[in-house]
Amino acid sequence: MVTSPLLRQLARTRRFTLGAPARFTVAPDGTCVLFLRSRAGDDPVGCLWTLDLATGAERLLADPAGLLGDATDEVPEEERIRRERARQQAVGITDYATDTAAQVAAFALSGQLWVVDTGSGAVRQLPARQPVVDPHPSPDGRNIAYVSGGALRVIGADGSGDRAVAAPEPAEGPDVFFGLPEHVASESMGRYRAYWWAPDGERILTTRVDNREVRLWYIADPADPAKPPRTMRYPQVGTANAEVTLWIADLAGNRTEVRWDRTGFEYLTAAGWDGHGPFAAALSRDQRTLQVLAVDSADGTTSLLAERHDERWVELLVPGVPARTATGLLVDYLDRNETRHLSIGGTPVTPDGLQLHEVLAVDGETVLFTAAAEPTERHVWRYRPGQGIHRLTEQPGVHSGAFGGGTFVHTTRTLDLPGSHTAVHRLTGDGRPEPDGPAPVEISSHAQRPLLQLRVEPAAVGPRELRTHLFLPSWHKAGAAQLPVLVDPYGGPAMQKVMAEQTSHTLVSQWFAEQGFAVLVTDGAGTPGRGPRWEKEIFGDLIGPTLDDQVAALHATAQRHPELDLDRVGIRGWSFGGMLAAAAVLRRPDTFHAAVAGAPLTDQHLYDACWRERFLGLPDQYPEHYELSSLLADAPKLSRPLLLMHGLADDNVFVASTLQLSNALLAAGKPHEVLPLSGMTHAAPTNDTFARLLGHQLEFLQRHLVGRPATVPC
Repeated sequence: MVTSPLLRQLARTRRFTLGAPARFTVAPDGTCVLFLRSRAGDDPVGCLWTLDLATGAERLLADPAGLLGDATDEVPEEERIRRERARQQAVGITDYATDTAAQVAAFALSGQLWVVDTGSGAVRQLPARQPVVDPHPSPDGRNIAYVSGGALRVIGADGSGDRAVAAPEPAEGPDVFFGLPEHVASESMGRYRAYWWAPDGERILTTRVDNREVRLWYIADPADPAKPPRTMRYPQVGTANAEVTLWIADLAGNRTEVRWDRTGFEYLTAAGWDGHGPFAAALSRDQRTLQVLAVDSADGTTSLLAERHDERWVELLVPGVPARTATGLLVDYLDRNETRHLSIGGTPVTPDGLQLHEVLAVDGETVLFTAAAEPTERHVWRYRPGQGIHRLTEQPGVHSGAFGGGTFVHTTRTLDLPGSHTAVHRLTGDGRPEPDGPAPVEISSHAQRPLLQLRVEPAAVGPRELRTHLFLPSWHKAGAAQLPVLVDPYGGPAMQKVMAEQTSHTLVSQWFAEQGFAVLVTDGAGTPGRGPRWEKEIFGDLIGPTLDDQVAALHATAQRHPELDLDRVGIRGWSFGGMLAAAAVLRRPDTFHAAVAGAPLTDQHLYDACWRERFLGLPDQYPEHYELSSLLADAPKLSRPLLLMHGLADDNVFVASTLQLSNALLAAGKPHEVLPLSGMTHAAPTNDTFARLLGHQLEFLQRHLVGRPATVPC
């Protein structure tokens, strides 16, 4: 089986995320920055650091190796699930939270609660009930809230007074819990928080999740028949969701329920507590109407702040909204035709064509956000009333940042250079870096440099100006023999692969190119970055428009690059990309000659209600949408080689999806290959299995498109 130094490096560095600084918190006076980073590019253990802007010195605040000694880092099940949903790949300190002044930081490690005085560097373990999950200090730093055993608990920062402030009744069992998100919140809504402190630190807004009516699903390990199956509550399409309620709890354990029309709006998509009180956002089951609600903290009644309606679906994946300015204006987004605008108080403040992606911070009346007119880029912008918007970043690429006290932590990624660059700037009154001020302070990155350089051509092809990346072998000469083509998309909602930055995706595509392929990556219908109309072209049909765009981009690229051999075209993908790959050989064998489909969803009824009903509607109202977007009925059409791969421990796209397609293919007498991956979840493995898995895909593609094994290790 083919292996390579690059693939082993990708696995060892967790796709080059290790050693790179992340999760920045700027002190409100702008004098220091907290962040997470491991010690080296192949060290998976995250540590907590601080940067002093006056001196430019970095200081280690918390190192798991020193805190745990010889003890093993035991990750509680709730924490394992949280990391899986957030696609976190590191270990050790993977998250932290601070008080408002950034003087107290709290984190969970091996199920224990730790706090750090960020000024002195003193680290203490608090005698909290274990296992500890998702700790957050109160805004004043006097208390730490955390979740343990399904209860939301609070302990003093001095270690005193540990008690539950919101706990399920004993008879309710483990399917009722406070302070943690339900499955669809973290998997399908992008909501990872489930409790929020009041600004005075005296009360907490918390969710209560009741999963008892949600279907029970089982995940077995066939490699260990003596091991009992793992059970989970999974809200399948068309079935009951978790009942999610909101409560206001004081530190003595008294609770007040927040009341809204839960029958009409059963999804809680966002919540928080600012200087104007608690707020929440609730979405209807058909996902066409969303209400932003103000909550009365005295009695839990709600009033309407804003309402959005869309005949297809209301978009949820805009991080940072809703929020409010110091004067109480609602910060949100507004979709109008081709553009997703930033809106303040219900009025759009960004122009047509500039697509909002994320609200990074709200500071008084100032809003900092990322947006771009070019779909492959992200830029940081600032809005101020009376001044409008201006852009803080210039270099083509993907920019993000954190803000506080006139300080801007600026992270840049580009397609030309590997890794990220992080610099800390002091800003002028108009929000630009001080021209005559101190030089920016860089935060060091220990991430490794890839063992492979990209040879990539970005383009916008065809009448729809589809954004593409074409990867060619470094050794390929103009006028040489034609190359077999590998189409390498994700291609669906919530993810772009064609971005102006180097990522693990671009490196894997280049690795396949070095093995003798022309590799084409296309972002088509439904992918983010092109505005609401583009995103919603896939409503009712997840496969047709996306597959059409892959075919169109392939032919448009071949017209510009005659070295592409359209008689030898393969396709590979994972998750949505895996579904697209399987669909390609089932529905378009005229174009695609072999496919590798990893973790494909082949029956749309086998996914969670929130995500799948968003794009296909309610199954009892639109059964034809589910038939059109499922692949089982296409099994008799298979005439091309197909490799199916699936993790047996996948609790996002269950292995039943692949097994059902395989069964349908077998019943139709259609030969195919299946690779079961014992113990693997939906996330890619973080060990040498990753290299072996890609090597297996390469051998399959070489066998069916080239007729010989790979000969170019890299």
